Amino acid sequence: MTHKSLEKIEVSRRTLLVAGTAVGLSSVILPSATVAADWKNPRPAIVDGVRPFKVGVPEKALIDLRGRLLETRWPESETVTDRSQGVQPAKLKELVDYWRTSYDWRKAERKLNSYAQFIANIDGLDIHFIHVRSLHENALPLVMTHGWPGSVFELLNVISPLTDPTAHGGSADDAFHVVLPSIPGFGFSEKPTTTGWNPQRIANAWDTLMKRLGYDHYVSQGGDWGAIINDALARQAPQGLLGIHVNRVERATTFPPDAAAALKAGGPPPETLSADERVVFNEAKDFLANGFGYAAIMGTRPETIGYGIADSPVGLAAWLYDKIADWVYTRGEPEKVLSKDAILDNISLYWLTNTGPSSGRLYWENIVAGAKLTPSKVPVAVTVFPGEVYRPPKKWLSRAYPQLIYYNQAPKGGHFAAWEEPEVFTQEIRAGFRSFRS
Repeated sequence: MTHKSLEKIEVSRRTLLVAGTAVGLSSVILPSATVAADWKNPRPAIVDGVRPFKVGVPEKALIDLRGRLLETRWPESETVTDRSQGVQPAKLKELVDYWRTSYDWRKAERKLNSYAQFIANIDGLDIHFIHVRSLHENALPLVMTHGWPGSVFELLNVISPLTDPTAHGGSADDAFHVVLPSIPGFGFSEKPTTTGWNPQRIANAWDTLMKRLGYDHYVSQGGDWGAIINDALARQAPQGLLGIHVNRVERATTFPPDAAAALKAGGPPPETLSADERVVFNEAKDFLANGFGYAAIMGTRPETIGYGIADSPVGLAAWLYDKIADWVYTRGEPEKVLSKDAILDNISLYWLTNTGPSSGRLYWENIVAGAKLTPSKVPVAVTVFPGEVYRPPKKWLSRAYPQLIYYNQAPKGGHFAAWEEPEVFTQEIRAGFRSFRS
């Protein structure tokens, strides 16, 4: 789809909205598991396999959610005084009470609908994406990918600084055209009904999407699953991909061989490591021992965990909140850096689209696909945030990224860098991709 085609669709959409006949262009999202098991969008104004999209959750789904929250059967309190057994009931009850009595999904809906959204059918699957073009002539096309337990919500606050840098302390030379797709099985993207939608296939779909939008060259950015998809894209190195930026690095591809062997054996760090490298080794060892259970479950039994998180909004909230709390820079206290509304926007999206189970299957797909340890074939920029789970030193990255052109350690921020610290994140994206501009 060309830029002119997208402009025609947007003009048509606005015309219908003014005329009060936008129902045909408004995709009604099916929210709750009790309302329906799946949702299908109407198919208006399809151009090159792309159609406009607008979020509109039926009110009965929100009533159903509040009713379920009210009828929650809570577990007894933990037998410890810290988070070592998981999300603490007192903490979750406070969040859930706010969710039921004060939180307003319609504000989140309006925020999403303030951006141009579309559905593209790629490789037989409907992919939801936000597309915001910069007004600056030489803007660089950028596809950005979220992770788990995140969504496009974690990236919304960087759209304006990236597309309109002059309004946010930057130069017109820093401008990007931004494309934010939802990973298959997440948010408003369709849920795969067959196996095979692994990071390699998703990366190929992203390349198809960018070219369908008329971009003959582009860059790609991601953290968490977005980084894994980015790495897959960089290994494929399709024509037009200039390079990638990641704010999360895969341990398996960057750990020194002797350290990797010691980690696998559960032993101490090798003598060859420096003091700083031993800190990274011990953090990785602790994470695998005490923080990796969520991935082990979804990587082997996504359907089993899926029943509980599809049926109970509190079960889903606990499952997602646990990792949000674990991975923010303010460890265990996400509310210090994210508002309750921001956290619940993300959790509500998972609930209203019933994508808790389907998003977890990506872990299973990745394991079935097998490890892909070949190096990137394109230039790579890396930002390491201090609250990230794995913080490799620069010299460890050469195995995975032989064309490392940018490396920086950010002053603050955690795993959800764009969500937690949008200003710092924006500065890193600008710096990381500056050398890619003609």
